Amino acid sequence: MAVKELEKEQAPRPAGFGALGWARWAWRTLTSMKTALILLFLFALASVPGSLVPQRGVEPDKVARLFQQNPALAEWYDRFQLFDVFTSVWFAAIYLLLFTSLVGCIIPRTATYFREVRRRPPAAPRNLARLPHHAAFAGDLTVEEAARRLRARRFRVETGDGWVAAEKGYLRETGNLLFHISLLGLLVAVGMGSLYGYRGNVLVVEGDGFANTVANYDRFIPGREVSAESLEPFSFELKNFKATYQVQGDKRGQELDYSAYLRVNDSPTAPARDYELKVNEPLEINGTQTYLIGHGYAPVFKVTDGQGQVAFDGPVPCLIEHKPTLTSGCVVKAPDARPGQLGFLLRFLPTSVPLTDGTYASAFPGELQPEVQVLGAFTGDFGVRSGRPQSVYQLAPQDLMKKLKPLVMGTSVPKPLPVGQSLDLPNGAGKLQFTGVKEWITLQVAYDPGRVPALLAAALATVSIAASLTIRRRRVWVRIGGTDGSGEKGAVEVGGLTRTEGSAAGFAEEFGDIVKVLSAGDKDVR
Repeated sequence: MAVKELEKEQAPRPAGFGALGWARWAWRTLTSMKTALILLFLFALASVPGSLVPQRGVEPDKVARLFQQNPALAEWYDRFQLFDVFTSVWFAAIYLLLFTSLVGCIIPRTATYFREVRRRPPAAPRNLARLPHHAAFAGDLTVEEAARRLRARRFRVETGDGWVAAEKGYLRETGNLLFHISLLGLLVAVGMGSLYGYRGNVLVVEGDGFANTVANYDRFIPGREVSAESLEPFSFELKNFKATYQVQGDKRGQELDYSAYLRVNDSPTAPARDYELKVNEPLEINGTQTYLIGHGYAPVFKVTDGQGQVAFDGPVPCLIEHKPTLTSGCVVKAPDARPGQLGFLLRFLPTSVPLTDGTYASAFPGELQPEVQVLGAFTGDFGVRSGRPQSVYQLAPQDLMKKLKPLVMGTSVPKPLPVGQSLDLPNGAGKLQFTGVKEWITLQVAYDPGRVPALLAAALATVSIAASLTIRRRRVWVRIGGTDGSGEKGAVEVGGLTRTEGSAAGFAEEFGDIVKVLSAGDKDVR
């Protein structure tokens, strides 16, 4: 019994992995090529939601519409940061892991590459007949002449006693290394844009202007190193907006083109100039680009309160409810009305037509017969002065909506209001007048200093991967008999192989050309 216990105590125990061992394992796993490829795939996969789900920085009106139409789904999207994919925590985590993995791949590859570049071609094997490509011929070729002819074909050459070794195709490894470096450069360019760039969204109504200051943005996303003073000091006025639509056929109502006509000042002291802003044709001023994202209608309303004073007069940007016809929902608030605040829920119909059931709808997105449906008029406290942030597309927060007093409901206004017509509220509470129609545009202003470096890195990656896939690494050896005391004098053997898997067939033709050059009687062969 004692012997068994002694043997058990003396039996070898497995060595503990330890914290250092786990750290080494984690680093080797992270910096392996397999992990880098997986992270690169995840990086591309993580970008997909940014194309499928509307982004706050690009389409804020669609995000607001989704919150109205499907608040439960929008809440889940927001919880997982799907409205801000490219600034989300999980996207940044993939980005940083990929960056670290590429650095860990590039450093050892660079050291290996420089060692390989400095290495001379190895000496010729004793038996060249065993190589995949072999040829022999008789001639008076010398080592010096064979080396000269191979150098003329851009081979790196090493000579010895009776043999010549030549190698070609180092650019394959160069392309492979440059591809990884360009991917790293692409990530650095994206990071540089995130640090020193900014994006902002703004809605501008016809006749209004915009100056590039932080206060004028509806949504502003600056980089960590961006300050208010670093914004380009340009400004512009939206003079006019025009959209054209398909008027016939199955695609009737489809947008054909739209343009915003701006009056631009590149700086406070620069003279004004006209500019036609179109989709995918941004206004660019010293690297800051202004893109035309979307458009809609902004009906003009005039609200008169119960005391006869004008409580509100101006355009109201409406949220698009039905894209094919641009039917839009509008909210008008008059917090200065007396004796009580006034608010209206409206629906704008660009081309209003009556339906068979007595209701009205828009038949075309163009402004042919503009009318406004009154869905409801209310009085009470809308919470405008409470200090709580509110959406311009919402009359009041849910807790205050229940306390509002309805003055008019949609069923009591059978016909929509055309331009110039007004609605009198009961008990002398006030009046709503529809006075005209303007249009609004949404713009994205972006400054990205990493845009050009990212383009150059992507171009370098394309060229590098093409070189890596098309260039073959190959070696050629020549043995000349009799010069080293072996073989028959005047006998020349040539052998070759490729160091690239699957390229042997392509090398056969080149090897044949090399043999012809070496066996040519004219020593001045190029």
